[in-house]
Amino acid sequence: MAENTPRAVVVSQHYPPDRSGNASRIRDTCRHLSEEGWDITVLAPPPSFPHGRFQRSWQRETTSVADGVTVHRLWAWQPTADDPSFLSRLAYYVLFPLHALLWLVFNYRGYDAVVTSSPPIFTGLPGLVVGGIGGKPWIVDVRDLWIDAAVGLGFVSPGGLIERASRRFEQLVLRLADRVTVTTTVLGDRLTELYGVPNERIRHLPNGVDTDEYRPEGDPTEQTIVYTGNVGHAQDLESCVRAMESVTAANATLRIVGDGDLRAELERIVAERDLGDRVEFVGLLPRDEIPGVLNDATIGVAPLKQQPTLAYAVPTKAYEYMSCELPVIATGSGEIRTLIEASGGGVVVENDPEQLASAFDELLADVDRRETLGAKGREHVIERYDRRTVARRLDGILREVVGR
Repeated sequence: MAENTPRAVVVSQHYPPDRSGNASRIRDTCRHLSEEGWDITVLAPPPSFPHGRFQRSWQRETTSVADGVTVHRLWAWQPTADDPSFLSRLAYYVLFPLHALLWLVFNYRGYDAVVTSSPPIFTGLPGLVVGGIGGKPWIVDVRDLWIDAAVGLGFVSPGGLIERASRRFEQLVLRLADRVTVTTTVLGDRLTELYGVPNERIRHLPNGVDTDEYRPEGDPTEQTIVYTGNVGHAQDLESCVRAMESVTAANATLRIVGDGDLRAELERIVAERDLGDRVEFVGLLPRDEIPGVLNDATIGVAPLKQQPTLAYAVPTKAYEYMSCELPVIATGSGEIRTLIEASGGGVVVENDPEQLASAFDELLADVDRRETLGAKGREHVIERYDRRTVARRLDGILREVVGR
């Protein structure tokens, strides 16, 4: 590595083989930053997500290098239950940033900049010390209104001690960071409203997709509606499952690819309503198999719950669907609606099983419309949301804060 090569360290709670949208996004972003001339190091805990799918590790640190990126896995508590207890989750979220903080203190002089990716908000702790207090150029990458979502979904009591303490910490992190990157303008506006983050420090860095990896190949032979990703509390998969009772298209199947806290509950609903021939639970698959899954499908569904706290959200799966020319049926409001309408790559319906069933039937019956929506969606993401393009934006922000 050349002596004048800029060096950055990225702190992330998830990194492959963790199976989450943010894990793959961080990997692709770091790989592309390396191509742009950065020496990139990632700090992450041992693979732990989805919980209960990985063996617990007791090694203090392991190191690997791939695609020009050095990854240090730092020991942290790893939940082994599918739906961990509050204390188990808290240990997972807190012990890793503490370990990352110690690592950065001892390696402080080796890097030109620090990037901490949230959620969870606790990843801001090492940046707060070495960046906010120690003066190292520091970018906070905010992908989610984690606290708002936790309150809105009933995990945290509104106005309680946990919410107030978490917001105080997040405010401190965001105000001391040199730059704050956000996925959507709604998210940036919300951070300014909540925490007084100056607009001049906020930069738009959307989610995206590797359009070379996620590309259309072949024609689907079955009438399959696919969902890929976390089977969690922010997704309205229950409405999708119930919609399959009313879908009239012959042999139509809802294929749920992924895992999460609510899978068992959805399986119970499928069994109770005798929908076993209409709803298929595939479980977790390696990320490199997902493009093939999408190319075997007819429609992609991105069902966000209808909540104000989720108005900023655009799931990574929506970009992946469109990149594979898969027409999207989405629920929710705010930025997901804006993406679908601006791209012309799908339709947005209410969070209602009957409306979802009607939308499924209409698209399953209209090949020409599916092809039109799919082509528009791919054109839109290539132009605006390819991960190489997004990484170049981050490259510019990093060089801005380090003065290069």
